[in-house]
Parts: sequence; C-alpha cells; structure tokens
Amino acid sequence: MYFKQFLHDDLGCSSYLIASRDSREAAVIDPQPDVQQYLDLVAERRYKIVAIIDTHLHADHVSGNRDLAAATGAQLYLHEEADTLFPFHALRNGDALHLGPIVLQVVHTPGHRPEALSLLVVNPPRSPEPSMVLSGDTLFVGDVGRPDLGGPDGAIQQYHSVQKLLQLEDYVEVFPAHFEGACGKGMCGRPSSTIGFERRFNPLLQLSEPEFLKLTCQPQAQPLNMEAIIATNRGEADFEWAMPTYSGPVPEVTIDEAESLLGGKDVFLLDVREPWEYEEKRIPAAYHLPQSQLATRLSEVPQDRHVLVTCRSGGRSEKATQFLLQMGYGRVSSVLGGTQAWAESGWPVETG
Repeated sequence: MYFKQFLHDDLGCSSYLIASRDSREAAVIDPQPDVQQYLDLVAERRYKIVAIIDTHLHADHVSGNRDLAAATGAQLYLHEEADTLFPFHALRNGDALHLGPIVLQVVHTPGHRPEALSLLVVNPPRSPEPSMVLSGDTLFVGDVGRPDLGGPDGAIQQYHSVQKLLQLEDYVEVFPAHFEGACGKGMCGRPSSTIGFERRFNPLLQLSEPEFLKLTCQPQAQPLNMEAIIATNRGEADFEWAMPTYSGPVPEVTIDEAESLLGGKDVFLLDVREPWEYEEKRIPAAYHLPQSQLATRLSEVPQDRHVLVTCRSGGRSEKATQFLLQMGYGRVSSVLGGTQAWAESGWPVETG
C-alpha cells in the first residue's frame, strides 16, 4: 500500500491519496481545488486515480472533486445523503471500495453533516483488520467536528458517530480532514493520532452524553464565505473565487482611531459576527453582514468608502479584511479588539 497525506496550511485541511502497489489503482480523499498536486504525484509514481471520495460537503473550502474527476475519468463518490446537483456514485454504510487488495470500508458518521462518512483502511496482506481510519470531520485530534452544521440532530448524531469510531482498536491510526480551522474548536494542530490516544486524552471524549451535547450545542461562528462555498460544492453556483487566498499584511485601526473615523461620511463600518452577537451588542451604525455570507452579499459593501471591519475581538475581522483586499478593495481595515474592546473602552453600544 502507498499512503500520502497532503497538509494544506492555508485552511488547516488534509487530503489523502491511497494506492495499491500491485494494481497501481489510487483513490484521492477530500481533494483540494489545486488538483495538479495529485496528478503530478500519480504521474511520478505511475499510479492511476480511479476513485475520488469526499467525506462530506465541505463548508470552509471548495472541493476539487469534479475537476479531478474530469482530469482523470475517475469515479466520484459521496454518501447517498449528499444533496448535490451533479451526479455521483452513492456510498452507503458498510460499502467497500477495492484498490487491488486494499479495501476502503465506508462508515456513515453523520453529525457534522448529514452525509458525513469515515473510511476504514484495510491492507489484507498485512492484517484483516483496519489499521487506519480517515475520519473526515467526525473525529479530530483533540476535538470533534462541530455539529451545528448538521441540522437539529447534529449534536446527537455526532456523539453516536464518534462512539462508533471508538469501537475500533487502540492501534488504529486516525487521519482527519482538518488539523486546525473553523470546523472545530480545540484541535491541537497535529495531523494524526490513534484511537487509543484520543479515547484517553481527547477532552470531549471524556464527557457524558448530556455534557457532550451541552458543550457542542453552544453557538459558533460559521466559516468565512460558507454559503458561497457550500453552494459551489453542491453544484448550484461557481464561487471558487470565494476561497481565501490573500496572505499579505492587514491594515488595522485601534478603537480610538475607529471612533474618530466613524464621524466622517467616507467610512463604512462592517460587522461580520453572527446575528445573535449583533443583537446582543454592537457599535452604533455598524452594518451587519455575517462572514458566512460575505461573498454572496459582497455588492452590499461599498468600494468607494473606507471599510472598517469589526467582529467580537478581531480574529474574524482580520480574515474578512484579507478577503476584501483579495477582492480588490483599496481601503479596508480591521478594528483591533473588535466590539468587545469598543465596549470596554466606554464608547456607546446598541442592543436589540
């Protein structure tokens, strides 16, 4: 068996290539938009990509599944519950994909998304039992996938899906689809682990079911440009340009500078937090546009004014500012400390 993990530092994502040295057949799991990296690898090692699998419809990055399928003629696979507008081969719990002697066993693990799946990797020449699990956004290193994107039953399903994976042997290696990023709160940054280590040391796996549900049901900010990215991954639109690519310096203003600037007509204050945060407390005159909708509502952000971007404490506003710079906005700044620092400085706030 040949196994390759690709680490994509820009969004904290991982993708994978698994191949049989006997049949030369390969599968790519959770491919990124830059599909050339997979094509270069199989050309170098003389493998043939025959299967492309997404563990779920991603909310924080555009999948390269259809581009890679077009470039290779490989079959595209998703779980049968995936709600897309393009054809794919439907996978069900218990299905098995074969790459020569290598077996990829499908485990339906809903929670993060209804169609989420994990893949058990079995290499029969070495063992009849799984040695690895590609856990998608179900089980992370030090965390679990956020269940709020999975609908009203997401947290309950996530708990039981994780418990299903914990039935595996301690030695089974865990390779998730993320090692950091917006799809989990407490990922430790390591790209892999084992079932045994996570069972013992993952803090969320030490919780009872009621404690797990209470913690994971807490509201979280949705990923930047999520609506555009999901629409693209469903095949209903083409917002690949919504993927963040800008990594340069971010202009910033302090709270006092922002307060001074807001007195002028040439300034537009953009609040990219969630609706419940905006209603709870906001800077007066702030225009609300959640970061998950920024790409789909970009026309609402004027290009002829100095855009000040604020969030709770400055993390989201920095990313949103980078995206606006990427889209050609000439005057845009992130407000240091955000709404929280504004309130702590004694400046007036609005509620409701």
